[in-house]
Amino acid sequence: MNHSRFDRWVGALVCALIVVLPLVTHDDFLLNLATLVMIWSIFAVGFDLVFGALGMVSFGHASFLGIGGYALAIATQRLGLPFSAAILSAIVLGAASAWLISFFALRVSGIFFALVTLALSQLLYILADSKLRSFTGGADGLPGVDRPSLAGIDFFNSLNFYGYVAAIFLLVLLGVAVLRASPFGRVVSGIQQNEIRCEQLGYDVQRVRQITFVVSGGISGLAGALLASLLMYVNPQMLHWTTSGDVIIMTLLGGAGTLWGPVAGVLLFEVLKEWLSGKTQYWYGILGLIFILATIYCPRGVLGEIQHRLRMVRPCRAKPIVQVAHAIPPQERKA
Repeated sequence: MNHSRFDRWVGALVCALIVVLPLVTHDDFLLNLATLVMIWSIFAVGFDLVFGALGMVSFGHASFLGIGGYALAIATQRLGLPFSAAILSAIVLGAASAWLISFFALRVSGIFFALVTLALSQLLYILADSKLRSFTGGADGLPGVDRPSLAGIDFFNSLNFYGYVAAIFLLVLLGVAVLRASPFGRVVSGIQQNEIRCEQLGYDVQRVRQITFVVSGGISGLAGALLASLLMYVNPQMLHWTTSGDVIIMTLLGGAGTLWGPVAGVLLFEVLKEWLSGKTQYWYGILGLIFILATIYCPRGVLGEIQHRLRMVRPCRAKPIVQVAHAIPPQERKA
C-alpha cells in the first residue's frame, strides 16, 4: 500500500470519527479532550514539517505556540479586534517570529540548531515571564481569552467549538498534504535525503529550509491561538522548552515524516496522560517509560510501523512481459 492510498484511508477514518463522536456523546469532557487533541495535532503537524520532512530537531517551536496564544489574547482583550482578525494576527506573528529566528538558527545544523532554537525559545519565555509582565501578565498569565463569534453561534458551547476546531484541523491537514505532494514538498524531502545533491541540482537549500520553517511557525501560531481560546487562558508555560519536548515525543510516538503520524501520536499521548494522571501522581515518569519502549520496539512510530508492515506484506506484482519489453531501449532489444 503506497503512501497516498494509506493517507487517504486514514484520512477517511479520521473524518468518520470526527463526525461520529458528537453523535454518540455530548459529554463536555470528551468533546473538550477531542478538541484538545485536534489543536495539539495542528501543532504537531506543523512541527513535523521541520522535524520529519526536513530532519531538523527544533526545541523552539513552543515559542511560536506561545506567541500565537498571546497574539490572540492581546488582540481581542486590549486591541478590541474581532476573533477572525486576531486568529490571522496569531498566524502572521507565528510566521514572522519563525522568520526572525531562522536567520540565527539556520546558520548552524544538527545539535547546534537544536541548541540555538532552545536558547531563543527560553529567552522569549523569560521575557514573557518577567520583563514583559505588563503585556503578558507574567506568571499569572492572561485569563478570559475570547472564543469565536460567528453567525450568532455560541462557541462557549463545547459541541460548537468542537465543530469549529474540527473544520480548521481538516483544512490544515489538507493544506499540509497538498504541500508535501507539491514540487516544493518533494524538494524538502530531497534535502532531507541528500542535501548535497539538491545543491548540485541548483536548489537554494537555505531558502527552502527558511520557507519551511516559516510555514511551520505560522501553523504553530494558529495552534497556539486555538489552544488559548479552548482554555480561555494563556501563560508563559506555553513558551517553555518542555512544551517543545512534548510535541517531539508526540511526533516520534506516532511516526515522524508521515502525514497522520503526529495526529496518532498526539491522540496516544493525551489519552495515556488523562488515564495515567488519574491513577498515579508519577504518571509523567510512566509515560516516559512507555515512550522509551515505543522508541526501542517501534522506531518508526505507531502509524509509521503499521504502514511499513502493510508495505512488507503486500504481494509483489510482476510486470507483464509487454510492459518490460517496451521499457527496454530499441538498441538494447536488438542486442
